[in-house]
Amino acid sequence: MEKHCTDSRVKGVSTGTTILAAIFDGGVVIGSDSRASIGGEYVSSKTINKVIQVHDRIFCCIAGSLADAQAVIKTAKFHLSFHSVQMESPPQVIAAASVLKDLCYKNKDELQAGFLTAGWDKKNGPQVYVVSLGGMLISQQVTIGGSGSTFIYGYVDAKYKPNMTKEECLQFATNALALAMGRDNVSGGVAHLVVITEKGVEHVVVPGDKLPRFHDE
Repeated sequence: MEKHCTDSRVKGVSTGTTILAAIFDGGVVIGSDSRASIGGEYVSSKTINKVIQVHDRIFCCIAGSLADAQAVIKTAKFHLSFHSVQMESPPQVIAAASVLKDLCYKNKDELQAGFLTAGWDKKNGPQVYVVSLGGMLISQQVTIGGSGSTFIYGYVDAKYKPNMTKEECLQFATNALALAMGRDNVSGGVAHLVVITEKGVEHVVVPGDKLPRFHDE
Protein backbone atom coordinates (compact mmCIF):
# COMPACT_ATOMS: atom_id res chain seq x y z
CA MET A 1 0.00 0.00 0.00
CA GLU A 2 1.31 3.45 -0.90
CA LYS A 3 1.07 6.71 0.98
CA HIS A 4 0.94 9.58 -1.50
CA CYS A 5 2.44 12.93 -0.57
CA THR A 6 1.89 16.26 -2.31
CA ASP A 7 4.53 15.24 -4.83
CA SER A 8 3.04 12.21 -6.57
CA ARG A 9 6.53 10.85 -7.24
CA VAL A 10 7.24 10.48 -3.50
CA LYS A 11 5.95 7.36 -1.80
CA GLY A 12 5.82 6.82 1.95
CA VAL A 13 7.11 3.82 3.86
CA SER A 14 4.68 0.90 3.90
CA THR A 15 4.85 -2.23 6.01
CA GLY A 16 4.35 -4.21 2.76
CA THR A 17 3.67 -7.16 4.89
CA THR A 18 2.36 -10.50 6.04
CA ILE A 19 0.48 -10.46 9.35
CA LEU A 20 -1.42 -13.24 11.08
CA ALA A 21 -3.38 -14.01 14.25
CA ALA A 22 -4.91 -17.33 15.34
CA ILE A 23 -6.71 -18.59 18.43
CA PHE A 24 -5.70 -21.88 20.04
CA ASP A 25 -6.98 -23.72 23.11
CA GLY A 26 -6.35 -21.26 25.93
CA GLY A 27 -4.60 -18.48 24.05
CA VAL A 28 -3.76 -16.70 20.83
CA VAL A 29 -0.73 -16.33 18.55
CA ILE A 30 -0.10 -13.11 16.64
CA GLY A 31 2.82 -12.61 14.27
CA SER A 32 4.36 -10.93 11.25
CA ASP A 33 7.40 -10.69 9.04
CA SER A 34 9.89 -7.83 9.51
CA ARG A 35 10.16 -5.93 6.22
CA ALA A 36 9.08 -2.40 5.35
CA SER A 37 8.91 -1.21 1.76
CA ILE A 38 8.52 1.94 -0.31
CA GLY A 39 6.10 1.78 -3.21
CA GLY A 40 5.72 -1.99 -2.87
CA GLU A 41 9.03 -2.49 -4.66
CA TYR A 42 12.00 -1.18 -2.65
CA VAL A 43 12.67 -2.82 0.75
CA SER A 44 13.61 0.08 3.03
CA SER A 45 14.07 -1.95 6.23
CA LYS A 46 14.44 -5.61 7.14
CA THR A 47 14.11 -5.16 10.91
CA ILE A 48 10.67 -3.68 11.59
CA ASN A 49 8.75 -5.33 14.43
CA LYS A 50 5.10 -5.00 13.41
CA VAL A 51 3.77 -6.83 16.50
CA ILE A 52 3.16 -4.00 18.95
CA GLN A 53 2.02 -4.26 22.57
CA VAL A 54 -0.82 -1.86 23.39
CA HIS A 55 -1.52 -3.25 26.87
CA ASP A 56 -0.38 -6.09 29.14
CA ARG A 57 -2.10 -8.90 27.20
CA ILE A 58 -3.18 -7.07 24.06
CA PHE A 59 -1.07 -6.81 20.89
CA CYS A 60 -1.61 -5.41 17.41
CA CYS A 61 -0.12 -6.16 14.01
CA ILE A 62 0.07 -3.27 11.57
CA ALA A 63 -0.29 -3.11 7.79
CA GLY A 64 -0.34 -0.20 5.37
CA SER A 65 1.35 3.15 5.88
CA LEU A 66 3.90 2.80 8.69
CA ALA A 67 3.59 6.44 9.75
CA ASP A 68 -0.20 6.25 9.91
CA ALA A 69 -0.15 2.98 11.85
CA GLN A 70 2.38 4.27 14.39
CA ALA A 71 0.33 7.43 14.97
CA VAL A 72 -2.85 5.42 15.55
CA ILE A 73 -1.10 2.97 17.90
CA LYS A 74 0.40 5.81 19.95
CA THR A 75 -3.04 7.39 20.40
CA ALA A 76 -4.67 4.02 21.18
CA LYS A 77 -2.09 3.27 23.89
CA PHE A 78 -2.95 6.58 25.58
CA HIS A 79 -6.69 5.86 25.46
CA LEU A 80 -6.25 2.34 26.85
CA SER A 81 -3.94 3.47 29.64
CA PHE A 82 -6.46 6.12 30.68
CA HIS A 83 -9.30 3.59 30.41
CA SER A 84 -7.53 1.07 32.68
CA VAL A 85 -6.97 3.78 35.32
CA GLN A 86 -10.62 4.79 35.19
CA MET A 87 -11.88 1.19 35.38
CA GLU A 88 -9.20 0.07 37.85
CA SER A 89 -8.72 -3.06 35.75
CA PRO A 90 -7.02 -4.04 32.48
CA PRO A 91 -9.00 -3.18 29.33
CA GLN A 92 -10.78 -5.95 27.45
CA VAL A 93 -9.51 -6.95 24.03
CA ILE A 94 -12.70 -5.71 22.38
CA ALA A 95 -12.12 -2.30 24.00
CA ALA A 96 -8.67 -2.05 22.39
CA ALA A 97 -10.05 -3.11 19.01
CA SER A 98 -12.90 -0.60 19.33
CA VAL A 99 -10.48 2.25 20.07
CA LEU A 100 -8.51 1.38 16.91
CA LYS A 101 -11.74 1.09 14.93
CA ASP A 102 -12.96 4.52 16.06
CA LEU A 103 -9.62 6.17 15.25
CA CYS A 104 -9.54 4.58 11.79
CA TYR A 105 -13.17 5.41 11.02
CA LYS A 106 -13.00 9.05 12.16
CA ASN A 107 -9.86 9.58 10.05
CA LYS A 108 -10.69 7.25 7.16
CA ASP A 109 -10.04 9.88 4.49
CA GLU A 110 -6.50 10.55 5.77
CA LEU A 111 -5.30 7.17 7.06
CA GLN A 112 -4.04 4.17 5.12
CA ALA A 113 -3.54 1.62 7.88
CA GLY A 114 -5.18 -1.60 9.05
CA PHE A 115 -4.70 -3.66 12.21
CA LEU A 116 -5.05 -7.13 13.64
CA THR A 117 -5.76 -7.01 17.37
CA ALA A 118 -5.26 -10.11 19.51
CA GLY A 119 -5.17 -10.74 23.22
CA TRP A 120 -6.60 -12.42 26.29
CA ASP A 121 -8.91 -11.09 28.99
CA LYS A 122 -10.76 -12.61 31.95
CA LYS A 123 -14.22 -12.09 30.47
CA ASN A 124 -13.84 -13.59 26.98
CA GLY A 125 -10.48 -15.39 27.00
CA PRO A 126 -8.45 -15.36 23.75
CA GLN A 127 -9.78 -13.13 20.96
CA VAL A 128 -8.80 -11.87 17.51
CA TYR A 129 -10.24 -8.78 15.81
CA VAL A 130 -9.64 -7.25 12.40
CA VAL A 131 -9.77 -3.46 12.01
CA SER A 132 -9.81 -2.77 8.28
CA LEU A 133 -9.03 0.35 6.30
CA GLY A 134 -11.92 2.69 6.96
CA GLY A 135 -12.69 1.31 10.41
CA MET A 136 -14.66 -1.93 10.00
CA LEU A 137 -14.38 -4.27 13.02
CA ILE A 138 -14.68 -8.07 12.66
CA SER A 139 -14.12 -10.88 15.17
CA GLN A 140 -12.48 -14.04 13.78
CA GLN A 141 -10.82 -17.26 14.94
CA VAL A 142 -7.96 -16.88 12.49
CA THR A 143 -7.09 -14.06 10.13
CA ILE A 144 -4.29 -12.96 7.82
CA GLY A 145 -3.48 -9.67 6.14
CA GLY A 146 -0.98 -7.71 4.09
CA SER A 147 0.47 -8.22 0.64
CA GLY A 148 1.82 -11.69 1.48
CA SER A 149 -1.55 -12.99 2.65
CA THR A 150 -2.75 -13.52 -0.92
CA PHE A 151 -0.31 -16.43 -1.23
CA ILE A 152 -1.46 -18.35 1.85
CA TYR A 153 -5.27 -18.27 1.97
CA GLY A 154 -5.41 -21.88 0.80
CA TYR A 155 -2.86 -23.01 3.38
CA VAL A 156 -4.68 -21.23 6.21
CA ASP A 157 -8.08 -22.62 5.19
CA ALA A 158 -6.67 -26.15 4.96
CA LYS A 159 -4.44 -26.24 8.03
CA TYR A 160 -6.10 -24.11 10.71
CA LYS A 161 -8.12 -26.14 13.20
CA PRO A 162 -9.99 -24.84 16.25
CA ASN A 163 -8.68 -25.90 19.67
CA MET A 164 -5.13 -26.51 18.49
CA THR A 165 -2.45 -26.76 21.16
CA LYS A 166 -0.03 -23.89 21.67
CA GLU A 167 2.75 -25.81 19.91
CA GLU A 168 0.51 -26.70 16.95
CA CYS A 169 -0.63 -23.09 16.58
CA LEU A 170 2.94 -21.77 16.74
CA GLN A 171 3.99 -24.20 14.03
CA PHE A 172 0.95 -23.29 11.92
CA ALA A 173 1.75 -19.57 12.22
CA THR A 174 5.44 -20.09 11.48
CA ASN A 175 4.67 -22.20 8.41
CA ALA A 176 2.13 -19.67 7.10
CA LEU A 177 4.54 -16.75 7.50
CA ALA A 178 7.37 -18.74 5.89
CA LEU A 179 5.21 -19.59 2.87
CA ALA A 180 4.19 -15.96 2.39
CA MET A 181 7.73 -14.66 2.86
CA GLY A 182 8.98 -17.14 0.27
CA ARG A 183 6.56 -15.82 -2.38
CA ASP A 184 5.94 -12.14 -1.63
CA ASN A 185 8.81 -9.89 -2.67
CA VAL A 186 8.15 -7.32 0.09
CA SER A 187 7.61 -9.82 2.93
CA GLY A 188 10.67 -11.34 4.54
CA GLY A 189 13.33 -11.01 7.20
CA VAL A 190 12.51 -12.75 10.46
CA ALA A 191 9.19 -13.97 11.89
CA HIS A 192 8.05 -12.13 15.00
CA LEU A 193 5.52 -14.14 17.02
CA VAL A 194 3.80 -13.44 20.34
CA VAL A 195 1.87 -16.04 22.36
CA ILE A 196 -0.74 -14.57 24.73
CA THR A 197 -2.43 -16.66 27.43
CA GLU A 198 -3.84 -16.24 30.93
CA LYS A 199 -0.36 -16.97 32.28
CA GLY A 200 1.28 -14.14 30.38
CA VAL A 201 3.07 -13.24 27.17
CA GLU A 202 5.80 -15.12 25.32
CA HIS A 203 7.85 -13.58 22.50
CA VAL A 204 9.26 -15.86 19.80
CA VAL A 205 11.61 -14.73 17.02
CA VAL A 206 12.39 -17.14 14.18
CA PRO A 207 15.42 -15.99 12.10
CA GLY A 208 15.09 -16.17 8.34
CA ASP A 209 17.57 -19.03 8.02
CA LYS A 210 15.58 -21.08 10.58
CA LEU A 211 12.20 -20.73 8.88
CA PRO A 212 10.70 -23.85 7.26
CA ARG A 213 11.30 -24.16 3.51
CA PHE A 214 8.65 -25.66 1.25
CA HIS A 215 10.28 -25.06 -2.15
CA ASP A 216 13.60 -24.05 -3.63
CA GLU A 217 14.31 -20.35 -3.06
